[in-house]
Amino acid sequence: METTKIALFKGKKIRKTLFQNEWWFSVVDVCGALTDSVDAGAYWRKLKQRLFEESNEPVTKCHGLKLSSPDGKMRETDCANTEGIFRIIQR
Repeated sequence: METTKIALFKGKKIRKTLFQNEWWFSVVDVCGALTDSVDAGAYWRKLKQRLFEESNEPVTKCHGLKLSSPDGKMRETDCANTEGIFRIIQR
């Protein structure tokens, strides 16, 4: 069974992986798809900093999971399950 896949959202690739029997999505990829940011990683870092300062729950529900990066290597990436992604989007 394949445990990592690419999902599409608004025509953008969203990396995802199966973790604890549920799908977890790359938060950076979701931020990039929603904001059309040139640097989705920087956007997520700034948002994560703001959420952390507010003691917001979505940040604590993110896990660093290994996903394939553009260079083909497996790199730790902030991921959230569907509920976590929706909470981040609400912010």
